[in-house]
Amino acid sequence: MNALEYVPVPAFEDNYIWLVSDGRHAVAVDPGEAAPVQAYLTKRGWRLSAILLTHHHRDHVGGVADLLKGQAVPVYGPAGEAIEHLTHRLSDGDRVSIAEPSLAFTVLDVPGHTSGHIAYFQAADPRGTPHVFCGDTLFACGCGRLFEGTPAQMLDSLDALAALPGTTEVHCAHEYTLSNIRFALACEPGNAALQAWRDEASARRARNVPTLPTTIAHERAVNPFLRAGEPAIQATLADQLHETVTDRLTAFALMREWKNRFR
Repeated sequence: MNALEYVPVPAFEDNYIWLVSDGRHAVAVDPGEAAPVQAYLTKRGWRLSAILLTHHHRDHVGGVADLLKGQAVPVYGPAGEAIEHLTHRLSDGDRVSIAEPSLAFTVLDVPGHTSGHIAYFQAADPRGTPHVFCGDTLFACGCGRLFEGTPAQMLDSLDALAALPGTTEVHCAHEYTLSNIRFALACEPGNAALQAWRDEASARRARNVPTLPTTIAHERAVNPFLRAGEPAIQATLADQLHETVTDRLTAFALMREWKNRFR
């Protein structure tokens, strides 16, 4: 089987639309804009074969209508959200099989950012590497805002993603990494892995290179939202916010609120 290519196509100010291709056909994940996708497909000589959507926000679905013009392409997305053009409505545990490129995904319900948000988990590419497309639930060193869900829902969703194999490549939908790292260091300033990641990520962005994909193992080591049970983070929250931190959920909820106003 041919190797697959996973390409982050920049869109808007800080979005990535992921393309997965076998060199002939390509699947687009969360195409908020059509033009960057069309330009990249033309450049590489790839043909669009499917669209995967994680949630209903405009910057993730806005390009679908234009991409569908003149062609019949299946569109997969969350069953629990009102999204136009869906041909396959998906819920937790559903399987997605695409012929070209040859792809198989398991659907994970990961509500919190939106109420029906889903993720797509690929257990192994031709080289044996797992991948997850998680939209705006999990970011490099961060997580999505809680627009429609509760802290408990989001923590459960992040726990589900954190339970994936450590080698899983995480294909987030935004280049928020440097600002997320600043907040992560405020939460856990003594984290040596996080300090090293700050330097590496800063160097990448200085060269205009994406900081993604990250991996689940890396996020377990540096992402404060996956580390809400760490005593050092809970101590920081108690000190900075003058709150009593009794458990992981309390820590997560306080941290998410702090991040909303962090500058």
